[in-house]
Amino acid sequence: MTFSIPWESLAGGILLGISATLMLLLNGKIAGISGILTGLMTPKSKDFAWRLLFAVGMISGGVLGAVALGAKVPTSFNTSTALLAIAGLLVGVGTRLGNGCTSGHGICGIGRLSKRSIVATCIFMAVAAATVFVRVHVL
Repeated sequence: MTFSIPWESLAGGILLGISATLMLLLNGKIAGISGILTGLMTPKSKDFAWRLLFAVGMISGGVLGAVALGAKVPTSFNTSTALLAIAGLLVGVGTRLGNGCTSGHGICGIGRLSKRSIVATCIFMAVAAATVFVRVHVL
C-alpha cells in the first residue's frame, strides 16, 4: 500500500484554519457559514456589509481557485434534482437543529475546545456516515 500526502487538501485545511482564526481575532466573529448566511437573509444594518463580502469572497475564491488550479467541477450528478433538493433541505434542517454547521462547530468550535461543538461534530459525522451507507448499500 502506498501513501501519498494530499497536499491540496492540507493547504485548504490550513487556509480554512487561518481564515477562521483571523476572523475571530480581527472581527470577533465566528466563521460559521450558516450563521453568516442566515444574517444575510435577516439583515441588520451594521452586519450586512461584512456578511455579504464574506459570501462573495467565499464564492469568488472558490471559482478563482478552480480556474487557477484547473480543477474539474462536476456539472452532472448521478441522482435526480428532486433528491438533491430534499438533501439540501435536510442539511438546512440539521443545521438549524444543531445550532450551526460543520464550519462553525467543526472548525471554529473544536478549535476553541467547545464541548457542545465537539458533540455536534461527532453527530454530524455519524449521520453523514449512516447516510452514505444507506445511499450506497440500501437504496
